Amino acid sequence: MKLAILASHGGSNMQAIVDASNSGQLDAAVEVVISNNPGSKVLQRAEKEGIPYHVINSNTHPDLNELDQAMVNLLTVEHDVDLVVLAGYMKKLGPRTLRCFWGRIVNIHPALLPKFGGKGMYGDNVHRAVLSAGESVTGATVHVVTEEYDEGPILAQTEVPVYEDDTVDTLRERVLPEEHRLYVETLQKIAQGCIQLPDPGAPPG
Repeated sequence: MKLAILASHGGSNMQAIVDASNSGQLDAAVEVVISNNPGSKVLQRAEKEGIPYHVINSNTHPDLNELDQAMVNLLTVEHDVDLVVLAGYMKKLGPRTLRCFWGRIVNIHPALLPKFGGKGMYGDNVHRAVLSAGESVTGATVHVVTEEYDEGPILAQTEVPVYEDDTVDTLRERVLPEEHRLYVETLQKIAQGCIQLPDPGAPPG
């Protein structure tokens, strides 16, 4: 299974996936890394691993339609990937990309969806909301990406306890390793056919 990883910042989930691929734990290979942030650590990780990488953003493609088409070209013509893996990607995908890879784009979210999802709910914003709500359990969710933030079909979840003295930092440190584990396990189940993705032939609209 050929993967494209889209990320905007540190890329720790990307690294976990690459490490699992290199060790044989994951029957998939990362073919390309794409980021909207030219200064992101994920690009440094890709370079170190010898993985092709690209920057696509409003500076490289000021026209949103051209940006969307450039993304499609990278994923299909240049790299011919099977699955698009979002790993902390802070931009909404364009309609052409969503249509072209309908049912074949997955994301990981640092909470138990449908709780604490939606626009603006990413990273520490999620952990802060979990703590503010007084939750006793949080976790991570792998889901299929659709037009709406965090509303696609859920593929897998794992729970993480929340302690009374938790801060955003301590909660993040507890959730992140579980994200890495869950993402790799879920991708392997997809590769093995144990998890069936939605029918790619029937995007809405």
